[in-house]
Amino acid sequence: MKALRSLLLCGLIAAGLVFPARSASLVADLSNHLVAITSGFVGVDVLLFGTVDEPGDIVVVVRGPERAQPVLRKSNVAGLWINTARMTFESAPAFYFIASNRPLEEIAEPSVLSANQFGVAHLQLGLPPGRAGGRAAQEWREALIRNKQRQGLYVREPAGISILGQRLFRTSVHLPSNVPPGLYRAETYVLQDGQVVAAQTTPLSISKLGMEADLFSFAHEQPAAYGAIAVLAALMAGWLAHLLFRRN
Repeated sequence: MKALRSLLLCGLIAAGLVFPARSASLVADLSNHLVAITSGFVGVDVLLFGTVDEPGDIVVVVRGPERAQPVLRKSNVAGLWINTARMTFESAPAFYFIASNRPLEEIAEPSVLSANQFGVAHLQLGLPPGRAGGRAAQEWREALIRNKQRQGLYVREPAGISILGQRLFRTSVHLPSNVPPGLYRAETYVLQDGQVVAAQTTPLSISKLGMEADLFSFAHEQPAAYGAIAVLAALMAGWLAHLLFRRN
């Protein structure tokens, strides 16, 4: 029995030498888990920081909320640019940010980048089945990314990550003034030899507060009433302006 236990122990040790465990302990957090959008909101930078117990490459992705994203195509008709086509992506992040300590193509192979959606080129954007395929689907995809980048909601190039002493890391996530409210995910990955060995997801909430929140909710829950009030307010403003100019 003792000889059998020794044999099993030797086998386990040998297995550990041949197939070493590939894991890394990761701890990451945000400097702020709740971002409030008020009347004076001009954007904000949120710090993501953390530590890892083994050296490796760090990739941070902040994305959300997932929702339907319409894209319009304009064409020149009789000298006028008008909307002539529309495509709605069934599910796409309204905001996408990525940061890495090295260029993504140096960190991992394209297959790994695609599997983890590292970079806007590897985002999985849901087009309605049968609506577009091949080159047409690629053109609609490029249009969506181009529109989001123009609005500052998708990064053009990955931001940088600072690593101190091969253990501590940090990066700054910029949220522009037009960032949509909702629930976001801050995803932190550790890669070794081009493979993900640790990952952590941290929630981030962005919400409107005060009068802006009330107006936003009213406009989305009662669009007809909101439109009528807006028209009446515009008519009233025009009538008051007419009275003032008439007196002068």
